[in-house]
Amino acid sequence: MDVVRISRQRTNSALDQYELAVDEIVAACDGDWRGALRALMLLNERLELRLEQMSGVHPPHQRLH
Repeated sequence: MDVVRISRQRTNSALDQYELAVDEIVAACDGDWRGALRALMLLNERLELRLEQMSGVHPPHQRLH
């Protein structure tokens, strides 16, 4: 029972941190949810590209034949 309670507390804490991060991102976009989502999607694309470059892996549409 204590393990479940601790696990829930950690989950709630992580969710609270995500809520705060989302609030900060939306505030940085002047309250524009669509703008915040677009910014996160663009950031995600850049991070994926960087990860691909670091690992030497290319998506199927970019592989050399």
